[in-house]
Amino acid sequence: MKTETTAELKLLFIVNPGSGNGEINYSKIITDYFEQHPSSFEIYELSSGCTIDELKKAIKLSKASRVIAVGGDGTLKLVAECLLETDTPIGVIPAGSANGMAKELGIPVDIQQALNIAVNGIPKKIHAVTVNGELCIHLADIGFNAYIVKKFDDLPERGMLGYAKAAWKALWSHSKMDVEIKIKDNLIKSQAAMVVIANATMYGTGVKINPEGKLDDDLFEVILVKEYSVMEILKIRFTNLPFNPKNIQSFQTNNLNIKTKRKAHFQVDGEYIGKVNTVKAHLIAGAINIIV
Repeated sequence: MKTETTAELKLLFIVNPGSGNGEINYSKIITDYFEQHPSSFEIYELSSGCTIDELKKAIKLSKASRVIAVGGDGTLKLVAECLLETDTPIGVIPAGSANGMAKELGIPVDIQQALNIAVNGIPKKIHAVTVNGELCIHLADIGFNAYIVKKFDDLPERGMLGYAKAAWKALWSHSKMDVEIKIKDNLIKSQAAMVVIANATMYGTGVKINPEGKLDDDLFEVILVKEYSVMEILKIRFTNLPFNPKNIQSFQTNNLNIKTKRKAHFQVDGEYIGKVNTVKAHLIAGAINIIV
């Protein structure tokens, strides 16, 4: 198969102008970068009501050899949905509040460095998970963290300060769930603060909820958090000590069913979906071609 040279590359940048604090003009930075670069490029700025069909059409018309998501996890997810199970490489310029998937992939927040990776990096196939029909490339969960995401969406502050405020509010008002988790022939019944469906290893905050996770294996992890323990999360983040099984258990699977006694808050890749009492998930192997 012929490998394109840098000069032959055609890059399409999908820019979410509402990402981050809104103070950085990413389109101008990208334009300035390519004044000294041989690759051709095009910029498509997402409008507030942009649909997947509209974006798919724009990608097809561009005939791009690489498509670069400029935004947060939501922007990357949108691009991934358009290019699901294709060979078109997807790059990332992290411009969101948390940038969880960029951290997972080792993409720096420095824009010039991220642009260099988008142009010169090597595509790698990774898997994804569908969760209740939603594409999940990073992390989905029900319970405590999904409730934080809902609270975060309601706050005017963005970034880590807003997340900390949302977590504080959720900590005082969230109650545990009664869950049944079916993995193949195993049925796990438990009370839980949250259940995580983990394609990746860590949240955008840096908390490593799934140390054993790999983006390119044939399994995803299910993390059952029985008690929301701040000390457990700190231990996971700052040490190599294993989970305390009294608080947190981890399972591996490629297929999953969860039922809850009462409806629970549910989020996928940082987007609050609503309240559900059933969750079905299965693996999509080699789902997207990501540039690393």
